[in-house]
Amino acid sequence: MAGRVIVVGSVNIDFVVTVERLPAAGETVTGGRFSRHHGGKGGNQAVAAARLGAPTIFIGAVGSDPFGEDVRAALVADQVDVGNLVTIAGEATGLAFILVDAAGENSIAVASGANAALTPHLVEAALRRVEPGAGDVVLVGHEIPTATAVAALRAGRTGGATTIFNPAPAAGLSGETLEAADIVTPNGGELALLSGTDGPADVAARALLASAPGIRAVLVSLGAGGARLIARDTDADTVVAAEPVAVVDTVGAGDALNGALAAGLAAGQDLEAAARRAVLAAGLAVTRAGAREGMPTLAELDARLAR
Repeated sequence: MAGRVIVVGSVNIDFVVTVERLPAAGETVTGGRFSRHHGGKGGNQAVAAARLGAPTIFIGAVGSDPFGEDVRAALVADQVDVGNLVTIAGEATGLAFILVDAAGENSIAVASGANAALTPHLVEAALRRVEPGAGDVVLVGHEIPTATAVAALRAGRTGGATTIFNPAPAAGLSGETLEAADIVTPNGGELALLSGTDGPADVAARALLASAPGIRAVLVSLGAGGARLIARDTDADTVVAAEPVAVVDTVGAGDALNGALAAGLAAGQDLEAAARRAVLAAGLAVTRAGAREGMPTLAELDARLAR
């Protein structure tokens, strides 16, 4: 029987302006196109996992404003269990303001709102209700307070679940946080910050593994370069190539990768197989606009794999 994906993280409303190029500091770029989307790394990752067929639970917080109900309804529409999505009185729902250029690159500013008010106590209580266990995957992001992320990872590991930590953003993290994660999924910049080295991905990943003995593996996402998988119990450095695609919007690519990785592991795939499907899912996600709109379905992913 397949395990569950339990996502602990942020959820936002995204306000997106697509422009020809990203402005420099102090510069105004006109002629943009506006759109509104549902986002937040945690919410995106939950949707990514659910669309790939994983029974998915989201643990997070929204504010006591109309945006909060919009967030809840959007997750339910994607078959995500929101029974542990709390509403925090007096807080605003998280909002993100995103600029996307003609090449699909982006610049993002986030007003965290209720995400920053998600406490360890709230998350621990939610995880006691959910009871993560063997076969489940607890996927935790860092757009929530560090202490809350630590509490979620520890509770997941104590219950016997596989724990994944997506260290985005990576600033302010400690070895204590990383110790509670079985798998860490940084991008290249985050890996350099966490490991203290800006060397090649395999060297930096080995340095990170050496500094945090609790980590089982590091999956480094490298955009168009695919990913590198470095595991503690083997000397192998697995290069996971990405297929060439026409990039429309890179927002949500990392979330697609993390959600797909969690879904694959919950379905019983080994880490390398899950990583390969995750890279493919991320590649499909960037071919469409919107962080969640681009998330592939299980049928789309299987069709690409069958080619």
